[in-house]
Amino acid sequence: MSVAFTREEDYEAQAANLPDRPVSAHPNLVTASGLAAIEAALAEARAAYAAAQGQADISSDRTAMARATRDLRYWSARRASAQLTEPPVEDGVVQFGRTVEIEREDGRRQAFRIVGEDEADPAAGSISYVAPLARAVMGKVLGDVALLNGDEVEIVGVR
Repeated sequence: MSVAFTREEDYEAQAANLPDRPVSAHPNLVTASGLAAIEAALAEARAAYAAAQGQADISSDRTAMARATRDLRYWSARRASAQLTEPPVEDGVVQFGRTVEIEREDGRRQAFRIVGEDEADPAAGSISYVAPLARAVMGKVLGDVALLNGDEVEIVGVR
């Protein structure tokens, strides 16, 4: 069939069939700031959905409605499954929500906060509790050594 016989609406319909955002199989542990971020994202998704519904001609831009619907489903599910996790602080113990400083074998130091999956932002110094680095150091205490990808890292700070 020639391209001349395809309709633009067909492309629009295909674009409107967005796949759902993947939801992790791990428990949705969140810090207080992570819960607030999820609630803000949910409010944003609700506003985008309302705006998409309010458009005069939804059929002219079905992708906006599809994006809004997809994001609303995702953030609603994440909010519904969120488990606010604030373990009692144990001095010097690496836990969810705490900031950990490690020293690598080559002397480099790194600090990161262990948080929920949705709030993780490695560039900003936070990693998910399911990340290999977080798993390697969880439960360790100040001075302990953890094995990460065949290399040792020492816990030099927990706050």
